[in-house]
Amino acid sequence: MANNNPTPTNGQGKQIQIKITDDILKGAYANAMQVVHSTDEFIVDFMNLYPHQGVGVVTSRIIMSPGHLKRAIGALQDNLKKYEERFGEVKIADQPSGSIGFQSE
Repeated sequence: MANNNPTPTNGQGKQIQIKITDDILKGAYANAMQVVHSTDEFIVDFMNLYPHQGVGVVTSRIIMSPGHLKRAIGALQDNLKKYEERFGEVKIADQPSGSIGFQSE
């Protein structure tokens, strides 16, 4: 994932053709994220929350192995570093105020 080569290979030097549907190509907005895990996988839900209306929707769910998640984190860290070198430091966004989600007694 951290590889700068935009054309993936199958490990034997052959290029892999990647296709993307129009629905995925347009992307999905998310203003929140939730991560849960088991011994075998991580589930990352990207959500669009509307706190004033008290509703939200999961816009995308990504399920990956712990090893792939670690590679993804490395690729994100590398890209953030390159971004900050070019555009300056990114400030961490404030956490939402109040509680979001289901409450139990």
